[in-house]
Amino acid sequence: MPSIVPRRAEDLVTLALTDTRAVIVVGARQVGKSTLVHAVTRHRAPTSERRLDRVADREAAHRDPERFVEAEGLLVIDEVQRAPELMLAIKARVDEDNRPGQFLLTGSARLLGQRGLPDALVGRSETIELWPFSQGEIEGTSETFVDAVFDGHLDRLAPVPVARESYVERALRGGYPEAVHRQPNRRRRFFESYVNDLIDRDVMQLSEIQRRPDLHRLLAALTGRMASPLNVENLATELGLPRSTVERYVTLFEEVFLVKRVPPWSSSATRRANRAPKLLLVDSGLASSLSGLTSERLQRNPSLTGPLLENFVISELGRQLTWAGTAARLHHYRNRDGQEVDAVLESSDGRLVGIEVKAARAVRSEDFRHLEHLQRLTRDRFEHGVVLYTGSEPFAFGDRLTALPISGLWAERRSRK
Repeated sequence: MPSIVPRRAEDLVTLALTDTRAVIVVGARQVGKSTLVHAVTRHRAPTSERRLDRVADREAAHRDPERFVEAEGLLVIDEVQRAPELMLAIKARVDEDNRPGQFLLTGSARLLGQRGLPDALVGRSETIELWPFSQGEIEGTSETFVDAVFDGHLDRLAPVPVARESYVERALRGGYPEAVHRQPNRRRRFFESYVNDLIDRDVMQLSEIQRRPDLHRLLAALTGRMASPLNVENLATELGLPRSTVERYVTLFEEVFLVKRVPPWSSSATRRANRAPKLLLVDSGLASSLSGLTSERLQRNPSLTGPLLENFVISELGRQLTWAGTAARLHHYRNRDGQEVDAVLESSDGRLVGIEVKAARAVRSEDFRHLEHLQRLTRDRFEHGVVLYTGSEPFAFGDRLTALPISGLWAERRSRK
């Protein structure tokens, strides 16, 4: 893998700067936001950069925000959430001058969701979320699974055979740039330090936390529930914390991109649907480290592999949705009768794709029973159902039902014959 990995978000940011006054790149710490900004601006002049992780820059921003945001050409402000008062100064500036490409802001927290941060740039900005590396970015392939499954060209994907053990290693590795090349023990040390720093710096900055150890206990409990429905009441009882505290802490973990709540999918035809969100750890490598998962432990206890691979696959889908040509949202489906679909993609025009994740090397007809339930339930809205598994061959399993190797997520498209 090259030392500088091209990011799919680079084209998104470059395009947004052509028609939007302020572009905001948000994402977890250490996912490569600064590297992405440098790639976008390296041939763009004039460009100025101010970093709010530097004391002098931060003090200048606090003292005189209006002057701080004055610049010729494009102004890059890194870690902008550290000086919330800048948002009103930026608003005033872009309201006076509506030229696109004036500001490129980065933040390691969800900027407009923070307490005390004014919701100033609505209608004047575009936010682009940067995840850890996707598998396609690591491999240097163009990931088009989401577009292919919605446009009816799933058969044109050419997945490369990958051994089941290799899928597990990919999930254990994750996609954080600083962790990808490390050996397992060094990767674990990186993640331990990362989480400690994140809680001490970002989480404590976002909210007044009285008992720091509770954050670590909750995060450990959440990783044990990855790819499962999130029951805040049960968590609160288990940890001996008020429900409101657990809810607030989970929200904080979302704001710093440690976890993601995948909302349930429902419609007028799903009166028995479960309304609980599914918990996703944004990076399976970080989740593995926090859970103490290793190759050896997974060999001794194979039942732990299923949730890990499900979290890995759904997070890969989350990455792809940020750049896919098809506008779609990520959901899951579960009802009170035990019917559940691991991931449901709903396009902006209402079409649905159901996705099941299986750790097995072979697929059977019964593996499609939940997708067939969703197909009957949604009828014409149902575009396709896919079982992603650890085998090596794609197979058709009926009308708009396909078994596909997990590697199809980052497979190249075959050209038309």
